[in-house]
Amino acid sequence: MNRIIVSLWFPTFAIDRWSRITAQQGEEDDLRQPIVLVSDTAHGPVIDAVSRMAMAAGAQSGMRLADARMLAPELVAIPFDHEGNQRTLGKLALATQRWGPWSMVDGYDGILLDSSGSAHLFGGDGPMLTRIETFFLRQGYQCRIACAPNSGAAWALSHYAENRSAITMPDDLPEALAPLPVAALRFNSETRLLLARLGLKTVGDLMEVPRESLVRRFRNRRSAEANPLVRLDQVLGRKHEPLVPLIEHPPFGAERRLAEPILHLEPLQHIVGDITHDLMRILEQAKHGVRRLSLRLWRVDGEDMYRTLELASPSRDPDHIIRLFAQRLDDVEAGFGIDQIRLTAIWTEPLDGAQDTLDKPDTSGTALPVLIDRLVTRLGRDRVAQFVPRSSHWPERSQRVAAPGETSAAMQYDLGFNQRPLKLLARAEPISVIYATPEGLPRRFRWRGGLHVIVKAEGPERIAPEWWRQRANARLRDYYRIEDEAGRRYWIYRNGLIGDGRGGPPDWYLHGFFA
Repeated sequence: MNRIIVSLWFPTFAIDRWSRITAQQGEEDDLRQPIVLVSDTAHGPVIDAVSRMAMAAGAQSGMRLADARMLAPELVAIPFDHEGNQRTLGKLALATQRWGPWSMVDGYDGILLDSSGSAHLFGGDGPMLTRIETFFLRQGYQCRIACAPNSGAAWALSHYAENRSAITMPDDLPEALAPLPVAALRFNSETRLLLARLGLKTVGDLMEVPRESLVRRFRNRRSAEANPLVRLDQVLGRKHEPLVPLIEHPPFGAERRLAEPILHLEPLQHIVGDITHDLMRILEQAKHGVRRLSLRLWRVDGEDMYRTLELASPSRDPDHIIRLFAQRLDDVEAGFGIDQIRLTAIWTEPLDGAQDTLDKPDTSGTALPVLIDRLVTRLGRDRVAQFVPRSSHWPERSQRVAAPGETSAAMQYDLGFNQRPLKLLARAEPISVIYATPEGLPRRFRWRGGLHVIVKAEGPERIAPEWWRQRANARLRDYYRIEDEAGRRYWIYRNGLIGDGRGGPPDWYLHGFFA
């Protein structure tokens, strides 16, 4: 049996991932703008990936953002999430193992899959490649795909072949690789420049050079990306290229296989309680807490049923989990009986044991995470929501509605010096402000027909425009925390400065209320 390696290349992986996340967050308007993903360097932001609209405007990968803005001032720059991209690519690599025994991440935008002996299960190599490509298109990722007897040849065909290639015999490799440019052999920039000066433009041109000449010319180059002879031997199958498979760690779980099928709810709940205690002991040894659980029930007639449970915070409390599952088992149809039950911790997080302090006061009531879990179980996940921080300096964009338990990194307004009001208006309302000097503290303001005298004021807190999201003429804001003569506390801001060159006199707005 010949070895077959499938190479998947995602040319726009970073942009596809960002678009998918943006669509899930309900920010479709951002998808209609020219987007570039940038990374900070010693010479300023550099573009790593561009959308189609940005490419049409003249932006390219590797270009400095300042140079790209000269061509297209409307570009919207988003920080490039290197860690998130690699984590997502690893998950996609694990997903490809349904078509082969092992897979691995290949660089920043590729996956290698060993499909040896698996193609016949999907109708052959061609239909299998079509199925893999369709799977990722449905996930929102465009990919180029090819297969060959070794990883080097598969990589070359997926990146540079005009059509999708499925080469299964080693003898067919020279003919398939000959038309490809020498860059398909994964040379470094210095070697590519040298081969271009020698007039060697394609792999076929390089294969026609006598082997003795290549040995004599590149005898001092040890690395594979600098030695054409090593790369040729790898893509033609003469030399082995080491690969490191990606190993998936199975989730924590516990199960029961029953000698006698059960038909009633009471013994089912008892068994679910037993395996819940078993799973919690396993998680305790691993110092993990569970966030999402899946309960699978098999009936004797072959049918299976699922019940899922998601918690607001990591937990190893078996009583809490058993109580939540009890509400999910009332509608179970046992049929002729249930003979197998499995409980799996799909999502876990590190959770160390914590010891209560000796002087901890007695507390009564229900903890907030436990209350959220009960509400979600009783009302449904789509009817319970929470606010989580979003990466934006502007108050109206700094939060978004998310499902219970979803977490987000701490943002600037989480810091103590940057307070926010208890209630934020959906849209800031204009007010008229009177102050002693143009740059002094506000003294009184008129809002909705009422005049309010300001007795206390604190500020300003300056929030600059988001240059990567807004137009160049956007004005900065100076926020003030104020209190009127009746003790009511407001959050107002001045939009712009006098003489900033971005419009007329500054406007004032009321944006929120403090407790």
